Amino acid sequence: MEVKEKPAERIARLKELVSEFPKTPGVYLMKNARDKIIYVGKAKNLKNRVRSYFSNSADKSVKTKYLVSHITKIDYMLTNTEVEAFLLEASLIKKYRPRYNIRLKDDKSYPYIRCSLEDKYPRFYLARRVRNTKSLYFGPFTSSYTVRATIEYLNEKYKIRDCTNTYMKSRKRPCLTFQINRCKAPCVDKVSAEEYGEDIKESLKFLKKEKKTLLKEIKADMLEASDLERFELAAKLRDQLKSLKSIWERQVVVHHKKTIDQDVIAVFGDERGTLFETLHVRGGQLIGQRSFFLKNLKIHEEGEDPKEWFTSFLSQYYVDNIIPDEIIYHYELGSDITKLLKDLFTERGRPQVTLTHVMQGDKKKLFQMAMTNAESHFKKTVSKVESLTDSLKVIQGKLHLPKIPFRIECYDISHFQGTEVVASQVVFEGGVENKDEYRRYKLTTEQNDDYANMKEVLERRFNHTEYDDPDLILIDGGKGQLNICAKVLKDIGRADVPIASIAKARTDTGFKKKKVTSTEERFFIPGRANPVTFRKGSEPFKILVQLRDEAHRFAISYHRLLRDKRILTSELDELKGVGNKRKKVLLSYFGSVDKIKQADAKTLAEAPGISLALAKQIQEQLKSS
Repeated sequence: MEVKEKPAERIARLKELVSEFPKTPGVYLMKNARDKIIYVGKAKNLKNRVRSYFSNSADKSVKTKYLVSHITKIDYMLTNTEVEAFLLEASLIKKYRPRYNIRLKDDKSYPYIRCSLEDKYPRFYLARRVRNTKSLYFGPFTSSYTVRATIEYLNEKYKIRDCTNTYMKSRKRPCLTFQINRCKAPCVDKVSAEEYGEDIKESLKFLKKEKKTLLKEIKADMLEASDLERFELAAKLRDQLKSLKSIWERQVVVHHKKTIDQDVIAVFGDERGTLFETLHVRGGQLIGQRSFFLKNLKIHEEGEDPKEWFTSFLSQYYVDNIIPDEIIYHYELGSDITKLLKDLFTERGRPQVTLTHVMQGDKKKLFQMAMTNAESHFKKTVSKVESLTDSLKVIQGKLHLPKIPFRIECYDISHFQGTEVVASQVVFEGGVENKDEYRRYKLTTEQNDDYANMKEVLERRFNHTEYDDPDLILIDGGKGQLNICAKVLKDIGRADVPIASIAKARTDTGFKKKKVTSTEERFFIPGRANPVTFRKGSEPFKILVQLRDEAHRFAISYHRLLRDKRILTSELDELKGVGNKRKKVLLSYFGSVDKIKQADAKTLAEAPGISLALAKQIQEQLKSS
C-alpha cells in the first residue's frame, strides 16, 4: 500500500531536487500528483528562481501559496538565452494550458491579409494568426468580408494566383482562371518568376497606399468597367467600395501621425478578477479594441508582481498578433525587463519597437480612453460572470455536487447500426462553451455496445492528463446510460468524478378527445431513484440543455463526415489505374462522385494528373458500373 507523503516531507524533497538545478536560463514545469503541468515559468537563473517558491517569505500571494501546496514534481528545459526561455514559456503555456498561468482565450481574433513571400509564386490569404515566417501581413482589419473582397480585387487586378500550393504543383495545363484572363498561370510556367514578382510588388504597393488613394483607384476601375459594359465586374467593385467606405468611416481619428501603428494596453481589476484592454491604432485611426478577462488573476493581492504577469501577457499576446511600432502602457517595468521585451520582439521580427509608459498629449488621451473602456468592460464582464456563477451554484445544489461545476464535459456517441462509431466531447467552462476544448473520437469498436463505447471514450479522455479534470460529466440518456458511465469510471479508477444524465420524458397534456404529447427534460444522478428537474427556461436549465444539444450536434456532424467520406469513395475503389492519390485529386477537383460520373472525358482530363487516355478509361468504367 502506497504511503501518502506528508507536506513537510514533500517540500523537503522538492528543495533537495531544486538544489541540483543549473544556474542557467530555461523554463521550469511544475506538476501535481497526477503528473499534470499546473504552472510554467521562465528564468534567467533556474536554480534561484525556482528556489524562491520554497522560501519562508511572508509576502507570497495566495495564488503562489496554493500553487506550492499542489506541486509534487518539477522538470526544467534549458535554453541558450533568456529570450529563448521567454519564447518557449509562451508556447508551452499555449500547449498545456496550466491552471496557475495567465492564459489568454481569444475568440475574437482580427483577420489579416497575408502575402506568402516565402513561395516562389506568392499569393494572398486571409489569416487569423500572425506566424513568424517570411510572409508579409497587413492589418488587422475589423471585417473578414473586407479582407476577402480586397484579396479578390488584388487577384483580379494584378492577376495573382488564388490556388493552393498543392493544387498548383499538380497542374499539367492552365485552369479556368487563366482562360478568363484572371491569372497568368505560373503553375505551368506561362509567366516567369521575375515577371510574376513584379505583379506582387505592385499589389503590395497598392496595400501600402493611403485609404483615400485606395478608394480612388477602386472607383476608377469601377467606372472603367462600366464604360466597357462589364457591368458584373462594375457591380462587384461598387460593393467592395461601399464596404470599405462603411468600415473606414466608423473608425475614429485619434491623431494625425499616420505613419505610426500603436497598441494601447490598460489593466483594470479587483478581488473578482482582472481585465486587459487593448486599443489598436493604425495610421492614426482607432480601428478596434479587444478585452481579456482573467478571473483567477487578482492584481491588487499582496505578493502579486505586476511586472511578472504583465510581461507574461505581452509575451502571449504577441505570439499571434502583429507587433506595432509602439506599445503604450502605464507600468514601470524597469530597464532589464524592457530590454528583454525588445529582444523578444526583435526575435519575432520587429527590431524597432518603442515601449512607452510615460505619457503626454495624444498618448495620455489614448491611455485614458483605454482605461475607461477597461473599467466599463470589466463591470459588464463581472456582472455576466456572477450571473453564470449563480446558475452554476443552482446546478451544484440540485445535482448534489461537491463544488461549483466550473468545467462541465458532455459526451455523446453516434453510429449507424454499429458502423462509423464516433463520440463527441463538448466542454463548457463557467457556463459558456469553450470550443478549444472540444474533442472528437473515432472509436475502434464497430458495434452497438454502449458500455464498450463509453469505456473507450472515457479511457482515452482521462489518459490526457494535460486536460483539467471535469467538475461534472453530463451524459445524454436516462438511468441506463448513467449506470454505464458510473461503472466505466469505477473500472478506470475515476469514480471520484461527479456524473449526471439528461433525458427527455414524454407526458400527455391534452384531454381525451385531443391528446397532445410534450417532452420534459429530466436529470438523473447516482443514488437517487426520482429524476431532478429544473425550472424550464431558467438559466441553469438552458446551460445543461445547450450542453447536451451541442454534444449531439458535434457527434452527428463527425459521424456524417465519416459516413459521407466512405460512401463517396466506395464507387471509385474499383477503378483500374486510379489509386488513392488520384481518387483524392478527382474528389477534390469535382467535389463529388456524381459530378465525376457526369463529366465527359475532356472535362475529366482537366483534373491534375489525369491524362485524356486515363479520363476515357475512367468514363467507360463508371458507365459500366
